[in-house]
Amino acid sequence: MNENKPGDSQNLACVFCRKNDDCPNKYGEKKTNEKWNLTVHYYCLLMSSGIWQRGKEEEGVYGFLIEDIRKEVNRASKLKCCVCKKTGASIGCVAPRCKRSYHFPCGLQRECIFQFTGNFASFCWNHRPVQIITSSNYKDSLPCTICLEFIEPVPTYSILRSPCCKNAWFHRDCLQVQAINAGVFFFRCTICNNSDIFQKEMLRMGIHIPEKDASWELEENAYQELLQHYEHCDVRRCRCKEGRDYNVPDSKWEIKRCQCCGSSGTHLACSSLRSWEQNWECLECRGILYNSGEFQKAKKHTLPNTNNVGITDCLLEESSPKLPRQSPGAQHKDLLRQGSKFRRDIASIIIELGFQIKKKTKRLYVNKANIWNSALNGFRNKNFNPSYTIEVVYVDDNDNFGREYPGSKQEFLSLLMQRLENSPLFEGSLSKNLSLNSQALKENLYYEAGKMLAISLVHGGPSPGFFSKTLFNCLVYGPENTQPILDDVSDFDVAQIIIRINAATCTADLNSIVNECYNYLELTGCLRIITSLSDKYMLAKDLLVCHVIKRVQAPFESFKQGLKTLGVLEKIQTYPEAFYSILCHKPENLSTKILSDLFTVHTLSDVQTLGFWNSYLQAVEDGKSATTVEDILSFTTGCNSIPPAGFKPTPSIECLHMDFPVGNKCNNCLALPITNTYKEFQENMDLAIRNTLRLEKEASSHYIEH
Repeated sequence: MNENKPGDSQNLACVFCRKNDDCPNKYGEKKTNEKWNLTVHYYCLLMSSGIWQRGKEEEGVYGFLIEDIRKEVNRASKLKCCVCKKTGASIGCVAPRCKRSYHFPCGLQRECIFQFTGNFASFCWNHRPVQIITSSNYKDSLPCTICLEFIEPVPTYSILRSPCCKNAWFHRDCLQVQAINAGVFFFRCTICNNSDIFQKEMLRMGIHIPEKDASWELEENAYQELLQHYEHCDVRRCRCKEGRDYNVPDSKWEIKRCQCCGSSGTHLACSSLRSWEQNWECLECRGILYNSGEFQKAKKHTLPNTNNVGITDCLLEESSPKLPRQSPGAQHKDLLRQGSKFRRDIASIIIELGFQIKKKTKRLYVNKANIWNSALNGFRNKNFNPSYTIEVVYVDDNDNFGREYPGSKQEFLSLLMQRLENSPLFEGSLSKNLSLNSQALKENLYYEAGKMLAISLVHGGPSPGFFSKTLFNCLVYGPENTQPILDDVSDFDVAQIIIRINAATCTADLNSIVNECYNYLELTGCLRIITSLSDKYMLAKDLLVCHVIKRVQAPFESFKQGLKTLGVLEKIQTYPEAFYSILCHKPENLSTKILSDLFTVHTLSDVQTLGFWNSYLQAVEDGKSATTVEDILSFTTGCNSIPPAGFKPTPSIECLHMDFPVGNKCNNCLALPITNTYKEFQENMDLAIRNTLRLEKEASSHYIEH
């Protein structure tokens, strides 16, 4: 059958396909019977048309008897493969009147389908089963739900669709690898987890689903760490003389784990706990629970049978095994209870949202001097779809020739976010809340503002970074679960009233303030009868809620609807910790190290110029240059900070024979001038970057003033 020596399975050729490849994912396991000097690929053996498994699993090769294998090899030696034209074609198409025979690898090459079920039928390329999907269902590119690479949603041999989820598409190779790893017990639809319908269709389309346990289940001690309890005292001052790992059950040195995350612990004595049943949270979880401003500190002793259970106490109960649709307040409690389960990197969340963007482009005509109206006109266009790829074209209304210039999407979104932050839709200095602007409400601008923010995040633009904590909490947990603070009040007169109320030292003073502000309190619905000095706290709270939340209820609802664009609001509510960092905080200051690592260098660049570039960055960091790190990034990309999802394409550097640097914001490419001396290099860099940014700033401010 072959001339290879037995025992060297790597070099032994399969007696059916005559290939010595050892690739289990493609051809199945390669097995050699040294006694009979016989090597086969499992799939070649399984799919051969004239052989059946007559023995037990341990007999012969996979239960196929040696004599039967020899007979099948002899039969196949008389058949010629219709692909490679060589003999040994043991597999034939089962379609009536079809005479095609082929080797298993040749069949894969010509996209034949082999069904690893029933009678193990095989179909040639002309008679293979296909997935019937009407053309009206075809859409733009969608991601393979396994590898997440974009594919055209058209059923072909290499592209398959889930039978149970309309928009779930896969690469055949991805499915096959997953099926081999998951096995029959865990192979299921990646979207809806259906196994019966999904497996039946995948078997029909030629996916081999081995009858074995999942590969991760077969690893020795794969889940050993789950059987171990965390036993370490993490409080700042551990009082146990035996050490932080000392644990004695039913004593004051028993270790109690954090009830929220379970990944931190304390000795009962180290945290003054009287018994193991008392609630205890680590510092990190306690910060989430109690420092957010919405909840009061939990009581150490709870009454299990009382009907008066506070919100914080509910947080400490076990969650229900069923998770029905929840209100924002309930979602907030559930998120805190789940702890680190909902913590994800913001970049990965934004990139995941970006999978919605289709290859189909929508051109936006943008006047850089009038970013706001350009964005409004573009986004309100009936043909605009937020899931289309945005292509920016710069125009000038004063240009009589109507010339157009390719623009940078990231620069456009960056300018739009700057304009939005300074718009009358928001009030406050650094941390902003929604304002009450009747004209903007009439023109539905709050909705458009939310839509702009959502589009900027998903399409790779910068994050706003100017939300107040109160506005963020209203979006995530609902206004009813949010308590504003004095810093949220931008109206000086209202702030003074609240300060005076809080500063009242007696009932007479408090009544005097109420009488003085009677008309305002009556108008806002906050007027109340004062019976004791403690009433001032409720009065101040009512004023805060009225001015910061109730007053802007209509703008808030409109803004929230806009944020639902592309599913952004849903992600914010699901991963509040991740979004808090980009919605309520500006990006951290750039350093020359971050900037240097951000840029890639084109090959064949001038070595001396690259040396000048590194020296220039050092001068910028030392304050010896007229520019800043942010200026360089803005000159190159149009953004003065790195967007949450990063730059696309990655910023790069090239060296060209020119007098001054050039920033190509469409490609995020910085062209460095090749000069003879470093002094000339620095002067040219400073002059070009400083003047370019100054002119752009003047043009923008000129429009705003007029």
